[in-house]
Amino acid sequence: MTVYDELVGQEPVIEQLRAAAAAGAEALAGTGGGGMTHAWLFTGPPGSGRSVAARAFAAALLCPDQGCGHCASCHQVLSGSHADVEVVRPAGLSYGVRETRELVLRAASSPTGGRWRIVLFEDADRSTEQAANALLKAIEEPPARTVWLLCAPSPDDLVVTIRSRCRLVTLRTPPARAVAEVLVLREGIDPDVAAAAARAAQGHVGRAKRLATDEQARRRRAEVLAVPGRLSGVGPAVEAAEALVKAAEAEAKELGASLDAEETAAMRQALGESAKGRMPRGTAGALKELEDRQKSRTTRMKRDALDRALLDLASYYRDLLVVQLGAGVDLVNADRERELRSVSGPPEATLRRLEAIMVCRERLGANVNPQLAVEAMAMALRTG
Repeated sequence: MTVYDELVGQEPVIEQLRAAAAAGAEALAGTGGGGMTHAWLFTGPPGSGRSVAARAFAAALLCPDQGCGHCASCHQVLSGSHADVEVVRPAGLSYGVRETRELVLRAASSPTGGRWRIVLFEDADRSTEQAANALLKAIEEPPARTVWLLCAPSPDDLVVTIRSRCRLVTLRTPPARAVAEVLVLREGIDPDVAAAAARAAQGHVGRAKRLATDEQARRRRAEVLAVPGRLSGVGPAVEAAEALVKAAEAEAKELGASLDAEETAAMRQALGESAKGRMPRGTAGALKELEDRQKSRTTRMKRDALDRALLDLASYYRDLLVVQLGAGVDLVNADRERELRSVSGPPEATLRRLEAIMVCRERLGANVNPQLAVEAMAMALRTG
């Protein structure tokens, strides 16, 4: 067992991180010639394991044996309880300059364990322009024992001044076979179910696990894949778009409700809530700030859920294009092969429909109203 066991299909990355952890140990011992890189950028498509790789690397840097996976330090890092590792997860659609400045101040403190002070910044691409500028100053001149681990889908998602100062770690989409093996060996899932879930998740390990174990997740995906067959007219297209948006809202509400309740209860207790539920004076502002953060997170979760649905929809048309062109590659939705072969139309129309889905994703990323963006996409899918 090592800290890298959770990385699926990422052997080159594991080798790179092991070499870097060894260099870090040499830097601490004063025997390394090249020194330690203090800023790293982990990139890769959704589900490739960017944050998993960054957390494993943090554990390896803090472990006396460079990532054994069983010492107290490794367990603390992997469980998120190590005092020298701060994990930043932007709760809303963006991460502001005020939070970044506070983070930079905390990152400048000395490590309590005598090795490294590590900041693992998930979704660093959500930083605002002002936040990125504040972050740049910290990366340009980091304290001797501070290491920044940034995660983003691609290098282009960060400003060039930041990415040029980071050492790049590029993860790939794990092969479906490797994902299926993980589900079978670690989760005890039936091999056929694991294989189908791995194909449907398109390399996203976490999503593959949900699809293999959650009937509701499978049902939601099946409803998305049924959309192309419902676009028989303008009215049905608008209804299909509304259903997609409402399903994303319901999923986000379901995921966020328990988080909101736990956070609110913890905040009220920390602020001194009485046994009768009364709050001390002067606490309304803190509760309002928490409520605003939760609303922002729910919005982000809604858009993330909608984006997952659009990717599932794109997989349908991708498979249709494979069938139309007679390409010798596996289908993502192999269970729908008969249906796909019965669909008429030229490949050019399928390409236009794929483009319409990608345009919708771009519009959602630019904060266009989700209902309007999805309705426009549904109309384009109907006409081809």
